[in-house]
Amino acid sequence: MGNFLEKVQQAGREAAASIQAAAAPTDVEALRVKYLGRKGVLRDLLSEMGALPASEKPSAGQAVNQLKNEITQLIEAAQKRVEAAAKPAAKAGPRLDVSLPGRMPRRGYRNLIKQTMDRFVDVFGRMGFEVASGPEVELVRYNFEALNIPMEHAARDAFDTFYFTGDVVLRSHTSPAQAREMEKRQPPVRIIVPGAVYRPDTVDARHHFMFHQVEGLYVDEGVTMADLKYCMLLFAREFIRPDVKVRFRPDFFPFTEPSVELDISCAVCAGKGCSVCGQKGWVEVAGAGMVDPNVFKAVGYDYEKYTGFAFGFGVERMAMMKYGIDDIRLFAENDMRFLEQF
Repeated sequence: MGNFLEKVQQAGREAAASIQAAAAPTDVEALRVKYLGRKGVLRDLLSEMGALPASEKPSAGQAVNQLKNEITQLIEAAQKRVEAAAKPAAKAGPRLDVSLPGRMPRRGYRNLIKQTMDRFVDVFGRMGFEVASGPEVELVRYNFEALNIPMEHAARDAFDTFYFTGDVVLRSHTSPAQAREMEKRQPPVRIIVPGAVYRPDTVDARHHFMFHQVEGLYVDEGVTMADLKYCMLLFAREFIRPDVKVRFRPDFFPFTEPSVELDISCAVCAGKGCSVCGQKGWVEVAGAGMVDPNVFKAVGYDYEKYTGFAFGFGVERMAMMKYGIDDIRLFAENDMRFLEQF
Protein backbone atom coordinates (compact mmCIF):
# COMPACT_ATOMS: atom_id res chain seq x y z
CA MET A 1 0.00 0.00 0.00
CA GLY A 2 2.86 2.36 0.85
CA ASN A 3 4.47 1.99 -2.58
CA PHE A 4 1.15 2.69 -4.34
CA LEU A 5 0.47 5.87 -2.35
CA GLU A 6 4.01 7.06 -3.12
CA LYS A 7 3.28 6.57 -6.86
CA VAL A 8 0.09 8.61 -6.51
CA GLN A 9 1.91 11.40 -4.69
CA GLN A 10 4.79 11.37 -7.20
CA ALA A 11 2.31 11.57 -10.10
CA GLY A 12 0.63 14.52 -8.40
CA ARG A 13 3.90 16.41 -7.98
CA GLU A 14 4.93 15.82 -11.58
CA ALA A 15 1.50 16.82 -12.89
CA ALA A 16 1.43 20.06 -10.87
CA ALA A 17 4.92 21.07 -12.06
CA SER A 18 4.17 20.28 -15.73
CA ILE A 19 0.78 22.02 -15.76
CA GLN A 20 2.13 25.17 -14.09
CA ALA A 21 4.91 25.34 -16.69
CA ALA A 22 2.52 25.02 -19.65
CA ALA A 23 2.53 28.24 -21.75
CA ALA A 24 0.22 27.44 -24.67
CA PRO A 25 -3.26 25.93 -25.10
CA THR A 26 -1.74 23.00 -26.99
CA ASP A 27 0.61 22.26 -24.06
CA VAL A 28 -2.30 22.22 -21.58
CA GLU A 29 -4.33 19.92 -23.83
CA ALA A 30 -1.39 17.49 -24.14
CA LEU A 31 -1.05 17.33 -20.35
CA ARG A 32 -4.78 16.75 -19.96
CA VAL A 33 -4.54 13.75 -22.26
CA LYS A 34 -1.38 12.51 -20.50
CA TYR A 35 -2.94 12.45 -17.03
CA LEU A 36 -6.74 12.23 -17.55
CA GLY A 37 -6.97 10.50 -20.93
CA ARG A 38 -8.19 6.96 -21.56
CA LYS A 39 -4.58 5.75 -21.68
CA GLY A 40 -3.25 8.26 -19.17
CA VAL A 41 -1.45 8.11 -15.83
CA LEU A 42 -4.64 7.95 -13.74
CA ARG A 43 -5.95 5.05 -15.84
CA ASP A 44 -2.67 3.16 -15.17
CA LEU A 45 -2.98 3.80 -11.40
CA LEU A 46 -6.54 2.47 -11.40
CA SER A 47 -5.34 -0.64 -13.20
CA GLU A 48 -2.65 -1.22 -10.53
CA MET A 49 -5.30 -1.08 -7.79
CA GLY A 50 -6.57 -4.43 -8.95
CA ALA A 51 -3.48 -6.11 -7.43
CA LEU A 52 -3.97 -4.53 -3.98
CA PRO A 53 -5.59 -6.41 -1.09
CA ALA A 54 -9.32 -5.78 -0.72
CA SER A 55 -8.77 -3.95 2.59
CA GLU A 56 -6.44 -1.39 0.97
CA LYS A 57 -8.53 -0.67 -2.16
CA PRO A 58 -10.89 1.93 -0.56
CA SER A 59 -8.00 4.08 0.65
CA ALA A 60 -6.16 3.70 -2.67
CA GLY A 61 -9.28 4.61 -4.65
CA GLN A 62 -9.83 7.68 -2.47
CA ALA A 63 -6.22 8.81 -3.16
CA VAL A 64 -6.58 8.34 -6.92
CA ASN A 65 -9.91 10.23 -7.00
CA GLN A 66 -8.39 13.08 -4.99
CA LEU A 67 -5.47 13.22 -7.47
CA LYS A 68 -7.93 13.29 -10.37
CA ASN A 69 -9.80 16.26 -8.85
CA GLU A 70 -6.55 18.14 -8.17
CA ILE A 71 -5.26 17.58 -11.73
CA THR A 72 -8.66 18.59 -13.20
CA GLN A 73 -8.60 21.85 -11.23
CA LEU A 74 -5.00 22.54 -12.28
CA ILE A 75 -5.89 21.87 -15.94
CA GLU A 76 -8.90 24.24 -15.83
CA ALA A 77 -6.85 26.98 -14.18
CA ALA A 78 -4.05 26.54 -16.72
CA GLN A 79 -6.51 26.76 -19.63
CA LYS A 80 -7.85 30.09 -18.37
CA ARG A 81 -4.33 31.38 -17.78
CA VAL A 82 -2.97 30.62 -21.27
CA GLU A 83 -6.15 31.85 -22.99
CA ALA A 84 -5.97 35.16 -21.12
CA ALA A 85 -2.32 35.53 -22.06
CA ALA A 86 -3.08 34.87 -25.74
CA LYS A 87 -5.83 37.51 -26.09
CA PRO A 88 -3.63 40.66 -26.01
CA ALA A 89 -1.31 39.15 -28.61
CA ALA A 90 -4.23 38.31 -30.92
CA LYS A 91 -5.69 41.78 -30.49
CA ALA A 92 -2.39 43.42 -31.40
CA GLY A 93 -2.28 41.53 -34.71
CA PRO A 94 0.83 40.48 -36.60
CA ARG A 95 4.03 42.32 -35.87
CA LEU A 96 4.83 45.11 -38.34
CA ASP A 97 7.63 44.21 -40.71
CA VAL A 98 9.23 47.57 -41.55
CA SER A 99 11.39 45.96 -44.22
CA LEU A 100 8.37 45.35 -46.49
CA PRO A 101 7.68 47.97 -49.21
CA GLY A 102 4.70 50.26 -48.61
CA ARG A 103 1.34 49.61 -50.23
CA MET A 104 -0.17 52.61 -51.97
CA PRO A 105 -3.97 52.84 -51.80
CA ARG A 106 -5.84 52.56 -55.10
CA ARG A 107 -6.53 56.01 -56.48
CA GLY A 108 -9.55 56.88 -58.60
CA TYR A 109 -9.24 58.81 -61.84
CA ARG A 110 -11.35 59.95 -64.76
CA ASN A 111 -12.54 57.36 -67.25
CA LEU A 112 -10.88 57.54 -70.67
CA ILE A 113 -14.09 58.79 -72.28
CA LYS A 114 -14.32 61.65 -69.78
CA GLN A 115 -10.62 62.41 -70.27
CA THR A 116 -11.22 62.62 -74.02
CA MET A 117 -14.23 64.91 -73.63
CA ASP A 118 -12.18 67.13 -71.31
CA ARG A 119 -9.57 67.33 -74.06
CA PHE A 120 -12.28 68.46 -76.51
CA VAL A 121 -13.36 71.15 -74.06
CA ASP A 122 -9.76 72.32 -73.65
CA VAL A 123 -8.95 72.53 -77.37
CA PHE A 124 -12.21 74.14 -78.47
CA GLY A 125 -12.21 76.35 -75.38
CA ARG A 126 -9.00 77.92 -76.62
CA MET A 127 -10.86 78.69 -79.86
CA GLY A 128 -13.54 80.55 -77.93
CA PHE A 129 -16.23 77.82 -77.70
CA GLU A 130 -18.41 77.58 -74.58
CA VAL A 131 -19.73 74.29 -73.16
CA ALA A 132 -23.51 73.73 -73.31
CA SER A 133 -25.62 70.76 -72.29
CA GLY A 134 -29.05 69.29 -72.87
CA PRO A 135 -31.21 66.38 -71.65
CA GLU A 136 -30.49 62.82 -72.77
CA VAL A 137 -34.24 62.11 -72.67
CA GLU A 138 -35.34 64.48 -75.39
CA LEU A 139 -38.47 65.66 -77.18
CA VAL A 140 -38.98 64.55 -80.78
CA ARG A 141 -39.30 68.22 -81.74
CA TYR A 142 -35.71 68.99 -80.74
CA ASN A 143 -34.20 65.65 -81.73
CA PHE A 144 -35.67 65.73 -85.24
CA GLU A 145 -38.00 68.52 -86.32
CA ALA A 146 -36.02 71.55 -85.13
CA LEU A 147 -33.02 70.08 -87.00
CA ASN A 148 -34.85 69.89 -90.35
CA ILE A 149 -35.67 66.16 -90.00
CA PRO A 150 -39.48 65.93 -90.31
CA MET A 151 -41.30 62.62 -89.98
CA GLU A 152 -41.37 61.97 -93.74
CA HIS A 153 -37.66 62.79 -94.25
CA ALA A 154 -35.52 59.93 -95.62
CA ALA A 155 -32.69 60.77 -93.20
CA ARG A 156 -34.91 60.05 -90.20
CA ASP A 157 -33.96 56.36 -90.29
CA ALA A 158 -30.25 57.16 -89.96
CA PHE A 159 -30.91 59.12 -86.76
CA ASP A 160 -33.60 56.84 -85.36
CA THR A 161 -33.33 56.04 -81.68
CA PHE A 162 -35.11 54.48 -78.68
CA TYR A 163 -38.62 55.75 -77.96
CA PHE A 164 -40.32 56.18 -74.58
CA THR A 165 -43.51 57.53 -76.19
CA GLY A 166 -44.36 59.00 -79.57
CA ASP A 167 -42.98 62.37 -78.46
CA VAL A 168 -40.16 61.38 -76.06
CA VAL A 169 -36.92 59.63 -77.08
CA LEU A 170 -33.36 58.98 -76.00
CA ARG A 171 -31.45 61.54 -78.02
CA SER A 172 -29.61 60.14 -81.02
CA HIS A 173 -27.15 63.07 -81.16
CA THR A 174 -26.31 66.09 -79.02
CA SER A 175 -27.53 68.51 -81.72
CA PRO A 176 -30.87 69.09 -79.92
CA ALA A 177 -28.94 71.11 -77.34
CA GLN A 178 -27.82 73.40 -80.15
CA ALA A 179 -31.44 74.17 -81.05
CA ARG A 180 -32.27 74.77 -77.38
CA GLU A 181 -29.32 77.18 -77.02
CA MET A 182 -30.27 79.13 -80.15
CA GLU A 183 -33.78 79.59 -78.78
CA LYS A 184 -32.30 81.15 -75.64
CA ARG A 185 -29.97 83.71 -77.25
CA GLN A 186 -29.18 85.71 -80.33
CA PRO A 187 -25.92 85.39 -82.31
CA PRO A 188 -23.03 85.27 -81.95
CA VAL A 189 -23.26 81.67 -80.66
CA ARG A 190 -20.15 79.53 -80.30
CA ILE A 191 -20.75 76.33 -78.29
CA ILE A 192 -19.81 72.67 -78.02
CA VAL A 193 -22.12 70.03 -76.52
CA PRO A 194 -20.48 66.87 -75.10
CA GLY A 195 -22.59 63.92 -73.93
CA ALA A 196 -23.99 60.42 -74.40
CA VAL A 197 -26.24 59.49 -77.33
CA TYR A 198 -28.22 56.38 -78.26
CA ARG A 199 -28.96 54.58 -81.52
CA PRO A 200 -30.08 51.00 -82.28
CA ASP A 201 -26.82 50.16 -84.09
CA THR A 202 -25.41 46.67 -84.44
CA VAL A 203 -22.47 46.36 -82.04
CA ASP A 204 -19.11 45.67 -83.68
CA ALA A 205 -15.51 46.96 -83.49
CA ARG A 206 -16.59 50.44 -84.65
CA HIS A 207 -20.23 50.79 -83.55
CA HIS A 208 -22.20 50.65 -80.29
CA PHE A 209 -25.81 51.34 -79.29
CA MET A 210 -24.60 53.94 -76.76
CA PHE A 211 -21.67 56.19 -77.45
CA HIS A 212 -20.57 59.79 -76.87
CA GLN A 213 -20.43 62.84 -79.07
CA VAL A 214 -19.09 66.36 -78.95
CA GLU A 215 -21.07 68.56 -81.30
CA GLY A 216 -20.31 72.18 -82.01
CA LEU A 217 -22.03 75.24 -83.43
CA TYR A 218 -20.78 78.63 -84.54
CA VAL A 219 -23.29 81.23 -85.73
CA ASP A 220 -22.51 84.85 -86.57
CA GLU A 221 -22.49 87.26 -89.49
CA GLY A 222 -20.13 86.28 -92.29
CA VAL A 223 -19.26 82.73 -91.16
CA THR A 224 -18.11 80.67 -94.15
CA MET A 225 -17.04 77.17 -95.16
CA ALA A 226 -13.42 78.32 -94.96
CA ASP A 227 -13.92 79.01 -91.24
CA LEU A 228 -15.22 75.48 -90.77
CA LYS A 229 -12.30 73.93 -92.63
CA TYR A 230 -9.72 75.90 -90.68
CA CYS A 231 -11.39 75.09 -87.34
CA MET A 232 -11.46 71.35 -88.10
CA LEU A 233 -7.84 71.35 -89.27
CA LEU A 234 -6.62 73.13 -86.15
CA PHE A 235 -8.54 70.75 -83.92
CA ALA A 236 -7.32 67.55 -85.62
CA ARG A 237 -3.69 68.64 -85.45
CA GLU A 238 -4.00 69.71 -81.82
CA PHE A 239 -5.94 66.67 -80.64
CA ILE A 240 -4.16 63.85 -82.50
CA ARG A 241 -0.71 65.11 -83.57
CA PRO A 242 0.68 67.82 -85.84
CA ASP A 243 1.40 65.45 -88.75
CA VAL A 244 -2.07 63.87 -88.92
CA LYS A 245 -3.64 63.89 -92.37
CA VAL A 246 -7.20 65.16 -92.81
CA ARG A 247 -9.62 65.18 -95.70
CA PHE A 248 -13.12 66.47 -96.41
CA ARG A 249 -15.63 64.44 -98.40
CA PRO A 250 -18.98 65.77 -99.64
CA ASP A 251 -21.90 64.23 -97.79
CA PHE A 252 -25.48 64.96 -96.76
CA PHE A 253 -26.98 65.86 -93.40
CA PRO A 254 -30.47 67.31 -93.15
CA PHE A 255 -29.41 70.09 -90.77
CA THR A 256 -26.40 71.35 -92.81
CA GLU A 257 -26.04 72.48 -96.42
CA PRO A 258 -23.48 71.97 -97.85
CA SER A 259 -22.30 69.03 -95.72
CA VAL A 260 -18.96 67.25 -95.40
CA GLU A 261 -17.41 64.26 -93.67
CA LEU A 262 -14.12 64.82 -91.86
CA ASP A 263 -11.72 61.88 -92.14
CA ILE A 264 -8.34 61.54 -90.47
CA SER A 265 -5.57 59.09 -91.27
CA CYS A 266 -5.85 56.00 -89.06
CA ALA A 267 -3.42 56.21 -86.16
CA VAL A 268 -3.80 52.51 -85.34
CA CYS A 269 -2.40 51.23 -88.64
CA ALA A 270 -0.73 54.45 -89.91
CA GLY A 271 -3.00 54.41 -92.95
CA LYS A 272 -2.22 50.81 -94.00
CA GLY A 273 -5.68 49.40 -93.20
CA CYS A 274 -7.08 47.62 -90.13
CA SER A 275 -10.38 46.66 -88.44
CA VAL A 276 -10.78 50.17 -86.97
CA CYS A 277 -10.62 51.94 -90.33
CA GLY A 278 -12.31 49.15 -92.27
CA GLN A 279 -9.08 48.45 -94.18
CA LYS A 280 -9.30 51.94 -95.78
CA GLY A 281 -6.53 53.75 -93.92
CA TRP A 282 -8.92 56.59 -93.06
CA VAL A 283 -11.41 56.92 -90.20
CA GLU A 284 -14.53 59.05 -90.34
CA VAL A 285 -14.50 61.09 -87.12
CA ALA A 286 -16.90 63.95 -87.73
CA GLY A 287 -19.80 65.17 -89.79
CA ALA A 288 -19.97 68.88 -90.45
CA GLY A 289 -21.34 71.59 -92.70
CA MET A 290 -22.98 74.99 -92.95
CA VAL A 291 -26.19 75.26 -90.92
CA ASP A 292 -29.27 74.80 -93.09
CA PRO A 293 -31.52 77.91 -93.29
CA ASN A 294 -34.48 75.75 -92.21
CA VAL A 295 -32.77 75.20 -88.84
CA PHE A 296 -32.45 78.96 -88.41
CA LYS A 297 -36.12 79.36 -89.28
CA ALA A 298 -37.10 76.80 -86.61
CA VAL A 299 -35.37 78.78 -83.87
CA GLY A 300 -36.31 82.27 -85.10
CA TYR A 301 -32.96 83.40 -86.53
CA ASP A 302 -32.72 85.68 -89.55
CA TYR A 303 -31.18 83.26 -92.07
CA GLU A 304 -30.43 86.08 -94.49
CA LYS A 305 -28.35 87.89 -91.90
CA TYR A 306 -26.62 85.04 -90.10
CA THR A 307 -24.66 82.01 -91.26
CA GLY A 308 -22.93 79.33 -89.28
CA PHE A 309 -21.36 75.91 -89.24
CA ALA A 310 -21.98 72.81 -87.13
CA PHE A 311 -19.95 69.66 -86.52
CA GLY A 312 -20.16 66.45 -84.54
CA PHE A 313 -17.32 64.19 -83.35
CA GLY A 314 -17.52 60.66 -81.97
CA VAL A 315 -15.64 60.68 -78.65
CA GLU A 316 -14.81 56.96 -78.69
CA ARG A 317 -13.59 57.18 -82.29
CA MET A 318 -11.21 60.00 -81.40
CA ALA A 319 -9.94 58.16 -78.30
CA MET A 320 -9.35 55.06 -80.45
CA MET A 321 -7.30 57.10 -82.88
CA LYS A 322 -5.28 58.87 -80.21
CA TYR A 323 -4.46 55.79 -78.10
CA GLY A 324 -4.41 53.04 -80.74
CA ILE A 325 -7.51 51.20 -79.46
CA ASP A 326 -8.86 48.72 -81.99
CA ASP A 327 -12.32 47.91 -80.59
CA ILE A 328 -15.00 50.33 -79.34
CA ARG A 329 -16.53 47.59 -77.17
CA LEU A 330 -13.58 47.81 -74.76
CA PHE A 331 -14.94 51.10 -73.41
CA ALA A 332 -18.09 49.39 -72.06
CA GLU A 333 -16.73 46.08 -70.69
CA ASN A 334 -15.45 47.43 -67.33
CA ASP A 335 -12.19 45.51 -67.76
CA MET A 336 -9.77 47.12 -65.29
CA ARG A 337 -6.80 45.78 -67.23
CA PHE A 338 -7.90 48.05 -70.10
CA LEU A 339 -9.13 51.05 -68.11
CA GLU A 340 -6.07 51.30 -65.84
CA GLN A 341 -3.81 51.92 -68.84
CA PHE A 342 -5.21 55.43 -69.11
